[in-house]
Amino acid sequence: MSGMYFSRITLDKTAGNAALSSLLDPEDRAKAMDAHHRLLWTLFADSADRERDFLWRAGKGGTFYVLSRREPVPHPLFLPPEVKEFAPVLAAGDRLTFSLRANATKDRAIVSRLSKHERGGKSRRVDVVMDLLKKLPEGSDRSVERRRLAEQAALDWMTGQAGRGGFKLSAVRVEDYSVVQLNRPGAGKSNSIVTLGVLDLTGEIEVTEPERFVEKLSQGFGRGKAFGFGLMLIRRA
Repeated sequence: MSGMYFSRITLDKTAGNAALSSLLDPEDRAKAMDAHHRLLWTLFADSADRERDFLWRAGKGGTFYVLSRREPVPHPLFLPPEVKEFAPVLAAGDRLTFSLRANATKDRAIVSRLSKHERGGKSRRVDVVMDLLKKLPEGSDRSVERRRLAEQAALDWMTGQAGRGGFKLSAVRVEDYSVVQLNRPGAGKSNSIVTLGVLDLTGEIEVTEPERFVEKLSQGFGRGKAFGFGLMLIRRA
């Protein structure tokens, strides 16, 4: 696969943009996700009907990592993008460490079989950690169980991703699990808020099918990609 670019993009916080800092990079996590998703789009939306063909992840201090099929265009709100071609040379058996921020979901079989009208606004998918938390017996200490269930859900979900993504999972660790609520664009008052689980994962994998794995990297993992989920950052182990 060719024609991919990996970029490090940083907000320009010099005097001209300083007054916009609270709008461009809010402290509130939900507001930041929404602001960042709009900001990153300005680097790639070269036409009104353009569909998103890039993945991104927020770093620290107004820095973003982006994997895209086109080079980002310069923008006055950002420093000049640092861009390089993304063409990893991989072979079966290569071991890599990874970092991934994911909105990990799975299909709810019963709801998925219903028509849109029958679902009555219920999502066909459920966050994998939330699903396990809902199954806890009454009286369980959710704060205690949360970490254990997040680890279990992450292992199961990443194992499934590996089976479809050209790699084998060697180890996965949950660095953090949290929940964020975002406004859903264009939604009515009754369903204007969407709740997303945020799984921050690190671990180690073994490449089994290099071409398939690189293709999966370009597609991303899980859902919520417009809001900074799904970009797997890799290094050789």
